Amino acid sequence: MVRKIIHIDEEKCIGCGACAEACHEGAIAMVDGKAKLMRDDYCDGLGDCLPTCPTEAITFVEREALAYDEAAVKANMAKRRNGAAAGEDKETAAASRKEPLPCGCPGSQARAIHRENQTSQGAGIHAAQREGQFRQPEQSGQAGRFYQSQATPVSSQLRQWPVQIKLVPVNAPYFDGANLLIAADCTAYAYGDFHNRFIKNHITLVGCPKLDAGDYTEKLTEIIKNNDIKSVTIVRMEVPCCGGLQMAAQNALKASGKFIPWQVVTISTDGNILEN
Repeated sequence: MVRKIIHIDEEKCIGCGACAEACHEGAIAMVDGKAKLMRDDYCDGLGDCLPTCPTEAITFVEREALAYDEAAVKANMAKRRNGAAAGEDKETAAASRKEPLPCGCPGSQARAIHRENQTSQGAGIHAAQREGQFRQPEQSGQAGRFYQSQATPVSSQLRQWPVQIKLVPVNAPYFDGANLLIAADCTAYAYGDFHNRFIKNHITLVGCPKLDAGDYTEKLTEIIKNNDIKSVTIVRMEVPCCGGLQMAAQNALKASGKFIPWQVVTISTDGNILEN
């Protein structure tokens, strides 16, 4: 039959994986770093993937294609949900499969980061600055190159990868029992002690509703609904556009049907926590 279906221009595709993430039917996958329509009968022709593509590599065409098969799509989705290896816990199974995210980039493979209890070394750095242990640029042609002689860097508190809302898998094992941090991109730059104040002991998701296409509500709803989330902290900037992130998180909490403790923290543009 001739029907409307997506077409992916591989020349324009940059391999970001946003379309594969947006395709709930599983019609799109990443192959050799490029998005590919895997099965015509999985594509419903509604085009949820189109607005997510940053390079406009996806368009509609009318061509001979198999009819959309809803039953096959549901069976495939059920198979993917139940794909964990028998007898293994989620984390062990995920590690053994080494499944990359839809973007196909090895650096974006979902993984947990296990850390020992760490204390911030920020005080040591500030002391080093006062005592002149951060030296001025050398005069031997290395203009602008600063380096540290003794101070210890602040320890990262990040507990998982990736962190972008658009990229993180919905059923990642590290969500089980997690205190969830949903933060606007700019907050970590504005607030100096962000790792220790917010990221520590949390699973972190970041995004920017002004720059990212689409609404985060559906993705966040699936994460909260399908995992044992213990609490949600929303950290946003005081600027109006950050209201979109807060609204998406609040709507996701409502749509999940769960009663979960949550709070909103607002950061000012000069890096202070504002009273809500």
